[in-house]
Amino acid sequence: MEEVIICEKPSSSEKIAKALSSKAKKKKYNKKVNYWEIEEEDKKIRILTAVGHLYSLTPKNPREKVFFDLRWVPLYETTKNKSYVKDYVNAIKKFAKGADRYIHACDYDIEGTLIGFNALKYGCGSESLDKVQRMKFSTLTKKDIKESYENMIDLDINQVDSGIARHFLDFIFGVNISKALMKSVVNVKSRYLTLSAGRVQTPTLSILVDREKEIQKFIPEPYWLIKALLNHNIVADYSKGKIFDKKHAEEVFANSKKDSNATVKSVKISKTKKKSPVPFNLGGLQSEAYNVFGFSPKRTQNIAQKLYTEGFASYPRTSSQKLPESLNLPDILKRLSKNSEYKKHTSKLPKKLKPNEGKKSDAAHPAIHPTGILPTKLDKDELKVYGLIVYRFISIFGEDAEIESMKTNLDIGGEDFMFRRKRTSFLGWLEHYPYSKIENDEFPDIKKGDKIKVNKIKSEQKETKPPGRYNEASLVKELEKRELGTKATRADIIAKLYDRKYISGKKIEVNQLGENIIGTLKEYSANITSEELTRSFEKDLDRIMNEKITKDKVVDNAKEEVLSILNDIEKNEKEIGNGLYDAYQQSRIVGKCSCGGDLAIKYSPRNKSTFVGCSNFPDCKTAYPLPRGANILKSKCEKCDLPMISYGRPVKRFCLDPKCGKPAESYIPEVVGKCPECGEDLIKRSGRYGEFIGCSGFPKCKFTSSIADLKNNNQNESSQEKI
Repeated sequence: MEEVIICEKPSSSEKIAKALSSKAKKKKYNKKVNYWEIEEEDKKIRILTAVGHLYSLTPKNPREKVFFDLRWVPLYETTKNKSYVKDYVNAIKKFAKGADRYIHACDYDIEGTLIGFNALKYGCGSESLDKVQRMKFSTLTKKDIKESYENMIDLDINQVDSGIARHFLDFIFGVNISKALMKSVVNVKSRYLTLSAGRVQTPTLSILVDREKEIQKFIPEPYWLIKALLNHNIVADYSKGKIFDKKHAEEVFANSKKDSNATVKSVKISKTKKKSPVPFNLGGLQSEAYNVFGFSPKRTQNIAQKLYTEGFASYPRTSSQKLPESLNLPDILKRLSKNSEYKKHTSKLPKKLKPNEGKKSDAAHPAIHPTGILPTKLDKDELKVYGLIVYRFISIFGEDAEIESMKTNLDIGGEDFMFRRKRTSFLGWLEHYPYSKIENDEFPDIKKGDKIKVNKIKSEQKETKPPGRYNEASLVKELEKRELGTKATRADIIAKLYDRKYISGKKIEVNQLGENIIGTLKEYSANITSEELTRSFEKDLDRIMNEKITKDKVVDNAKEEVLSILNDIEKNEKEIGNGLYDAYQQSRIVGKCSCGGDLAIKYSPRNKSTFVGCSNFPDCKTAYPLPRGANILKSKCEKCDLPMISYGRPVKRFCLDPKCGKPAESYIPEVVGKCPECGEDLIKRSGRYGEFIGCSGFPKCKFTSSIADLKNNNQNESSQEKI
């Protein structure tokens, strides 16, 4: 009997092979692709692997006006820098045909299911689908792998259909709408611009633009805070908080200054319990890693995925905050106790283990948890995320913490003041979670009727602040709250908005290009930016899983919506083309010319080079050369107020005007995206053959790409959604 097991990644195939047999042999195809063989008396098992998606969608007829008729083809045919995929496709085709049984052992989620399904259908042949079974596991431990092999389930065709529908939706929305937008600019301005719109990307950008407008429209309102500085290091606040009436603030301030002592009106000490946290789901882990370590959601997701493939943690792409009863929790804690640091905490847990769980569940996978296998070789960032998962896991079994609160009301010159203090009277779970803030205020020994000396009365004038900007973690939460995207794609969506330079900064600012694009689209084709439309399709994709709607019906509905949007674009082609072109031109402006015109990045066909020139040309002939590979920075030259640029090796900063005498200074290069291999920043580098894109994690991560390939890859990904 011959069996073929299809895995999602090479690291997974190795784990599965070694878990199923200590006699598993590693072999090579074409000197590049590893696969595994297990030979038993009556059975031969061959373990083959994909490298993520092996197949992608492409139009059957590229000359059609609208791309609705699609087919699956090997990924290397559609994406230039994925040529290595060819060997994996060929290995499956060579070794998988004619088996007696096929086993789908890719990650148990929609994407993993689709990866394995396509590998079986197009690599092993359609007949393999009649002989396929599914392994379902949440950790790559030997125990879980063997159990999933011995208790295989049927392939969930509804999960497959949901994955296929998602890819079709992402393609027909992304490619067709992006193509129509670019065509509108060409037809109106005879200029080609690379633009992208996506089913999820564009509504996400619209959310950020709405916040940007709130901030721009915000009018600050003055208010006053009255504070009393007392003995015992007490700072008491006027009990009614912010005072928006200046006259009233002056009255409170004057009255308070009349009394040199504060009279204690009441002292109330209360106790509250602080429950232990719930287990991490992916969004919770991303948010906590951002708050504690400053890691981007994409970086955290990549690290969590590595911890899973190495067998140290469970599958990360989960919405669940629950741990199943089948999980051997005491055994995991016992294994963690082999680490002396973790043992300090596990040894203090209650004998009766009862985890505090959240409300969210996920049919596919439990909450993120350590497997109990202790890692040996992890870098410092991976250790941080692993430690975060372990300490959160330990703390969910901890007892409730106890917090004492002291609220004191005071009278100062007939005005009411108050102060609060907090201290932790019982640490409980807080002792096991080093990332929590522990309240430890001192309680002054005072009682009702006591007098406390007033050292100073302060009146502080402040202004109300606009709504805060999103950061990457809070935007992930917002997308989850609005049901846009999926747990697996939200970090990618945000990373791609950075890549396209629509947004910038840790506190996310929308750049002129992104803001103007959304403004134009909302005015002339609002459905492109509609989160309601996106959300309804997300719900339809879930309904496919529950057999409440068919894949074909969802795709047909999407085609109708896309045709409606394309009709809007065509009807308003002139306005949209002008608007998008103007938005692009605005994004090219880098400063002001001395004549009053705008300094903007321009292209010289004669010299085939870019430069900065004045918008009032030919009346004003001010122009500055841009060295090859130079980046224009936001900072201004202190000497002449022109923008600074960076280039060279090592990279240095210079004034835009080469005649300016400001000395050059060292500079960290501008980030142009996120590394697809490790999640670190991608930056422009210079080599002997010119400019290229390289990972900032070099030499640990050696990912590189040509600028052209990166653009092509981004365009392809944007057109197939995952945006």
